Amino acid sequence: MLNNKTILVTGGTGSFGNAFTRYVLEHYEPRKIIIYSRDEFKQFQMAGKFQEYKGKLRFFIGDVRDRERLFRALDGVDYVVHAAALKQVPACEYNPMEAVKTNINGAMNLVDAALDRGVKRVVALSTDKAVNPVNLYGGTKLVSDKLFIAANAYSGEKDVRFSIVRYGNVAGSRGSVIPFFQKLLDQGETSLPITDFRMTRFWISLEEGVQLVIKALGEARGGETFISKIPSFKITDLAEAMAPKARKKEVGIREGEKLHEIMVTREDSAMTYEYEKHFIIYPHYNWWEENRVLPGGKQVAEGFEYSSGTNGEWLDVKQLKERLCSMNLQNK
Repeated sequence: MLNNKTILVTGGTGSFGNAFTRYVLEHYEPRKIIIYSRDEFKQFQMAGKFQEYKGKLRFFIGDVRDRERLFRALDGVDYVVHAAALKQVPACEYNPMEAVKTNINGAMNLVDAALDRGVKRVVALSTDKAVNPVNLYGGTKLVSDKLFIAANAYSGEKDVRFSIVRYGNVAGSRGSVIPFFQKLLDQGETSLPITDFRMTRFWISLEEGVQLVIKALGEARGGETFISKIPSFKITDLAEAMAPKARKKEVGIREGEKLHEIMVTREDSAMTYEYEKHFIIYPHYNWWEENRVLPGGKQVAEGFEYSSGTNGEWLDVKQLKERLCSMNLQNK
């Protein structure tokens, strides 16, 4: 599917971009992968990491806020994976207009450029925070998701499809709870702060996230939101797995933070289908035709909700330890 294709990744120097690039280069034969981002030093570092594939990689300095630059970058591109975003909740709260410029205006720029440049497939990365958003970051990503889904109505006779992939914080990624706990332990802390002892999260690895994006690139007919079926865990169990001797202290939930990650709401259940390893939320627009539903799925029950707090699959302390060991992140 990705063989002999030109792929552009916005925000490509981040955790996802590095993992996606590595996976594609090791499993496919793309014509080239274009890393589109605004940090030249991170591009320099990434180029060093992928020296063996330098003939396949191109590094393009640019910002999704810059519409003209995107038009230039997308010349001859077949597939786009949109990972660029301002993601830190406090930073977005304090700099709301900057978050809007990147997460919303950037999405509009990419949609326009992809439609006019002959791109075939666009997959945008979403987040659980876009579901019933309680902070500005989630609000901007909700708007971004709506823009990419609605873009399918503007494709006309063009062979272009826009879809969404949604998941929460990736295990071990920058800004997530695992490296935060690990940093405290490395500094000699003997207690771990937990915002609320009831808090739960989904567990998804970078590779699982990459594979879901590739599935969306290959299967989407336009307008779908793909969501992996993954296990949940309690934050208290994660702390126990990482440092069983450390004291766990409850510090109170932060503004804009949720107790549980929600991927599918009850309101979305009417358009949600369950497959063997994932869910798909189909668009609820008059341009969507029922015959575009992908085969092999079953519509979920009315009122269904996919939440980390009520999930049917859980990781206990032992299983968390095993996964942390595979990431070399268990504190002995």
